[in-house]
Amino acid sequence: MSNIGLIIEERSRDIGDFLVGRLIPFRKKRMIGPFIFIDHMGPTTLGPKNYMDVDQHPHIGLSTLTYMLEGELMHEDGIGTKQRIQPGSVNWMVAGKGVSHTERTPRDLRNGKQFTAHGYQIWVALPKDLEEIEPEFHHISAEELPRWKDGSTEFTLVAGEGYNRKSPVPVHSPLFMVEIKTTEEYQLNTKDNLKGEIGICIVEGGIEACGEAIGKGNILVSKVEDTCQTILKPNTHLLLFGGVPFPEKRHIYWNFVSSDQEKIEKAKSAWEAKTFPMMDDDDTYVPLPGQKLS
Repeated sequence: MSNIGLIIEERSRDIGDFLVGRLIPFRKKRMIGPFIFIDHMGPTTLGPKNYMDVDQHPHIGLSTLTYMLEGELMHEDGIGTKQRIQPGSVNWMVAGKGVSHTERTPRDLRNGKQFTAHGYQIWVALPKDLEEIEPEFHHISAEELPRWKDGSTEFTLVAGEGYNRKSPVPVHSPLFMVEIKTTEEYQLNTKDNLKGEIGICIVEGGIEACGEAIGKGNILVSKVEDTCQTILKPNTHLLLFGGVPFPEKRHIYWNFVSSDQEKIEKAKSAWEAKTFPMMDDDDTYVPLPGQKLS
């Protein structure tokens, strides 16, 4: 997914053990572990005149994690991947030294009928020594992801390690992403179950943390390892994510992430000159912010 403009509402605030804001990066917290960008897609109604068509655009220095809750997308990239993603499965693209890709509504869904698209596009920065690895792509089906229950509360380990389980998504640093769904009130315990910084993304419902009620659309970032009691309300849907932060700062410009600003400048020049690695069978092109199509 193209991070066009990177416009983030800066409404972060403190509540005891947590920072609260809308998506990342936000003003007081630019990254959560290695997670550097989260884009909430929808929920939105698509078709017949409004389909998702994200044209060819570039990435460096990160992995993209696409996780759909509703609807489907077709991913295609410069290393020859053509992979449809359905709800509950994971598309994991390692951009490394540079890759271009598109994401579009599959052709068979362009049938005049309406459907809902809802999901998350997430960027995970690569460790400094792996920022220029060869691009890769991995698809992990919903059935391959670890799932379990604690009472009536359902857990899915989307990526990384947590709760003494490991996801098959081939990550490059210690991290986690866990989906949680409740039907009844539930007390969330993250101590000793997750390693590193912790973010809580409220998809639906709400939680109570440090005595304050926080509703859907917000992300909480724990400021301490042993956080205050967190109560999940009935019919709440969360994504927990985070991990061990990197020792170095990450620079971000448009779709490029790197520990070295010069690498971003080179990627910008290459994309503008169209010498960046491009797709063989797609001639679409999303220009740099401020750049006009020639």
